[in-house]
Amino acid sequence: METKGIINIDGINVPIENEKNVLELIRKADIELPTFCYHSHLSTYGACRLCVSDIDGMGIQATCSVPPRDGMVVKTNTAEVRQIRKVNLELLLANHDVSCPSCSRSNNCKLQDLTRRLGVTKVRFKKTDKVEPIDNKSWSIVHDPNKCVLCGDCVRACKEIQSVGAIEFVNRGAKTTVAPAFLKSLADVECVYCGQCVAVCPVGALTPKPETEEVWKAINDPDKYVVAQLAPAVRVALGEGFGMEAGSATTGQIVAALKRLGFDQVYDTSFAADLTVLEEATEFIQRKLKGENLPQFTSCCPSWVKFAEQYYPELLPNLSSCKSPQQMFGSVARETLPKLLGIKPEQLVIVSIMPCTAKKFEAKREEFIHEGVAEVDHVLTTEGLGRMIHETGLQFRKLTPESFDLPLGFKTGAGVIFGNTGGVSEAVLRFAYEKITGEKLAANDFKMVRGMDGIRSAELEIGSIKLKLAVAHSLSNARILCEKIVAGESDYDLIEVMACPGGCIAGGGQPISFEPDFREKRAQSLYNVDKQLQLHKSQENPYVKELYQMILGEVGGHKAHELLHTHYHGRKRITEQLLTIRDTEHPKIEVCVCVGTNCFLKGSQELLKKLMQYVTENKLEDIVGFEGQEEMVDVKATFCFERCDRGPVLRVNQHVIEHASFEKAKKVLDQEIARIGALMNA
Repeated sequence: METKGIINIDGINVPIENEKNVLELIRKADIELPTFCYHSHLSTYGACRLCVSDIDGMGIQATCSVPPRDGMVVKTNTAEVRQIRKVNLELLLANHDVSCPSCSRSNNCKLQDLTRRLGVTKVRFKKTDKVEPIDNKSWSIVHDPNKCVLCGDCVRACKEIQSVGAIEFVNRGAKTTVAPAFLKSLADVECVYCGQCVAVCPVGALTPKPETEEVWKAINDPDKYVVAQLAPAVRVALGEGFGMEAGSATTGQIVAALKRLGFDQVYDTSFAADLTVLEEATEFIQRKLKGENLPQFTSCCPSWVKFAEQYYPELLPNLSSCKSPQQMFGSVARETLPKLLGIKPEQLVIVSIMPCTAKKFEAKREEFIHEGVAEVDHVLTTEGLGRMIHETGLQFRKLTPESFDLPLGFKTGAGVIFGNTGGVSEAVLRFAYEKITGEKLAANDFKMVRGMDGIRSAELEIGSIKLKLAVAHSLSNARILCEKIVAGESDYDLIEVMACPGGCIAGGGQPISFEPDFREKRAQSLYNVDKQLQLHKSQENPYVKELYQMILGEVGGHKAHELLHTHYHGRKRITEQLLTIRDTEHPKIEVCVCVGTNCFLKGSQELLKKLMQYVTENKLEDIVGFEGQEEMVDVKATFCFERCDRGPVLRVNQHVIEHASFEKAKKVLDQEIARIGALMNA
């Protein structure tokens, strides 16, 4: 790497090698400068003022905001610098609900850690007296604004990593807070529940929604038979919560811990990932041969699915109809385990251990609840399971490893690498090659789809078929691909999308890590697990083969579709939000026009304008038969009818009009005015 000068840090010369700021060079000199708001993958914000240092000729500066220059002399530990840091930290503490013993982030809180490191033993500033309501409505994330220190990390993560912007700074000065649009709950806005805000929050303002008490209740109920499924990425992250190195694979200890906690059986979600490979790859091959609904998007990530439902409903036919591995497991378990275990169906409780906060939301989707019974009852995040283990006092690192239960605990390496970005694509290719060519695949690795670049492309030939694939992680990158597809500028056949950077290994429910390379370590660990297994292709899983023979029939067949496939629909981004355009005292008719993004692009604003003009400028008594009825109609703008692919959409009282034009809307409005008028004349 080319050296671009020298910077002197506390008497040590450090070469400049493409670092973008002085802070990175200070860390390169093995000095862990305190910081709240700096993340190398986010834009520089400079809000916390903790990374300050004394730079000759510049004075006290926030080093995250200063680009390095040859000849700079930096002092990181002067008396003045130390005092400024302590004062800034005290200000943060004064604005924070210091309820450390009961906070779920107590053992991994950056504010707590820095308070100890900097020797802050008292806060000299007056505590703020604000007490804001806690948002506990979402299935996935709890938002406690009382613990927020206004670092802005969550706001930038939501905007820059996911291009969603579900949360933002609201108000000014002392009243500034972080909140969703219209001060709504996270459950009522376009939040996709990915948890990346949780992953960057340095305190306990944003945390995964806990379900540990519900799980304990099920475990302690003698009439319940509780089983767990363990996602691939959990096994390379849970150990970090017990002082182990990032990426440590602890599968055996996790299984042992779950059984010690009281779970009756422990299975592997990777088994269902093998199922997903067979179904999704078969679906893809059929689409490719027919040239229909290409590119095919993967559908394993619930945050990506909700993102597509909200922003790109026109692309929903391109999503694979396969359920995610979590939901496939739940469906298969409900179908097979009661008979296999000799229990009643109502006794079975299925608990997922997931790296993902969005999996909590996914388990509650109406598509996955049948006659009041959910395919998956409860979802624990990795950190949630860690808390249960800590609660019992189990010495995790000393546990003797145990193995998964069969048959739903057997997997191949293809199912395990699902936890990495590119893993689904690679697993599909391992199956598709043998399916298309009829030849045995000798080399299992498709390394062209691996890596940490935000968007990766690969072209290859399988037999006589040419394929072009794309892999995207983080929804901002997915948006780039979606825009190209909508514009007709894409020729991809298969696109894998994962919402979290690096894939499930960096999900919002994983232990929060401040190591710069924790994603790479976790990813490599999953690839290592794949290598250590005897089978590496999903089609080789003997228990998957048996499941098709005994229950599912052929891959992609009727029974398989019944249990393993689903459908998706356009979804509103903001709930229960109306903007009144024309407000009357006693309206008899309500006209609501969707002005959400998709309908807006299809002309809903012009439609709203014409309807407003029609109502205000025409004498409605000509329709109703007597005077004074021009005030009977209210006109409102709303944000969604969840029919984004059929816009523009409007509603006249209970009559919903899709693909609406002014003429269609006027006809229905006139009919409704006449109907109401006839009732009033009677």
